[in-house]
Amino acid sequence: MSTHALYVMAAYGVTFIVMAGLIGWLLTDRNARRRELADLEASGVRRRSDRAVEGRP
Repeated sequence: MSTHALYVMAAYGVTFIVMAGLIGWLLTDRNARRRELADLEASGVRRRSDRAVEGRP
């Protein structure tokens, strides 16, 4: 393999690792936000926009 090919393969490898890390981080954060919203809804906290809709005739 030439030096150029090694450089390209290393660049693809680093890019793959970074992208996989970002996707993993997003999925973990999404699950945490969903749990947080479920806890808030279970405790009776509602959105402000829900109150505005309820008050309209």
